[in-house]
Amino acid sequence: MRKLFLTAMVSIGVLSLNAQTKSDMTFQAEIANRNGDTLKILNRNDGKLVKKMEVNKKGLFKDSFAVEEGMYMLFDGVEYTKLFLKNGYNLKLKMDAKNFDESIVYSGVGADENNYLAQNAISESKYDYDSLLAANKEDFDKRVAEKKNSDILKMDSKKLSPNFITLQKKDNERSLAGLIKYHSQVLESNKLNGSPSPSFEYENYAGGKTKLEDFKGKYVYIDVWATWCGPCRAEIPALKKVEEKYHGKNIEFVSISIDKLKDHEKWKTMIKEKELGGVQLFADNDWNSKFILDYKIAGIPRFILVDPNGNIVKADAARPSSPDLQKVLDSLLN
Repeated sequence: MRKLFLTAMVSIGVLSLNAQTKSDMTFQAEIANRNGDTLKILNRNDGKLVKKMEVNKKGLFKDSFAVEEGMYMLFDGVEYTKLFLKNGYNLKLKMDAKNFDESIVYSGVGADENNYLAQNAISESKYDYDSLLAANKEDFDKRVAEKKNSDILKMDSKKLSPNFITLQKKDNERSLAGLIKYHSQVLESNKLNGSPSPSFEYENYAGGKTKLEDFKGKYVYIDVWATWCGPCRAEIPALKKVEEKYHGKNIEFVSISIDKLKDHEKWKTMIKEKELGGVQLFADNDWNSKFILDYKIAGIPRFILVDPNGNIVKADAARPSSPDLQKVLDSLLN
């Protein structure tokens, strides 16, 4: 009887284990030119670690685990991409880390939602936010309404999970609300044009500290960014080209990271991995750094142009990817 009881308990245990495993999701990633041997899945709301995966002997990242259905972030040590996960998914990712967003392709159960996120990230990086934010309030409101309708139609035209659509629509609404707030602050910040620029004195990646006054006599193009910011990373290639074109001209290119202190090493790693040029600085108190507050910066990337006398040319300057930037620089530097 005791033997039969133990056998029954083992069988129940196996059934329970199998039921638990069946409810988990499986994630696999095949990454060319990977940035490291570790992948992390993070909670999108608080950034807490959900799962850490190590590359196996076959060069794959693969694991099964339970999740709460929702949005997450995948971090490869340098870059992030958004994920939608739920138990029962069998999701396979294939990508090239050197061509990060553009190379992402998912297959398996859960692929439709995550391919949508990958393609949407590319679309967002190409959207002309410069001209949108430069618009007057009437035109801005009209274009925001058009974008909202376009985003909804794009989702509704695909066979996507209803829960995913609900969450993505909420994300879009939050983004648009932030954009509306940012636009009102842009209109306010443009009133600063022509006045003396607030200063800074921040840690320099190359060593020591650097302040705005160190560049007196030169134009200064300031990029306010963070390692976690997708649109910021999307501007890196264009910024490199602009820096190269105006190398030797009377202008300095300064990037100020507002990453949190806990991500200080991540900031250093990205500068090295991405071979970022210009002057790379780390703000002393992320969003609450005085320079950021003085400029009333509520969204990034944010670009600022200061003249050789330390006065603001443009408190909300064009992005490196915008042709308008080079038009302005050519008029000032040639």
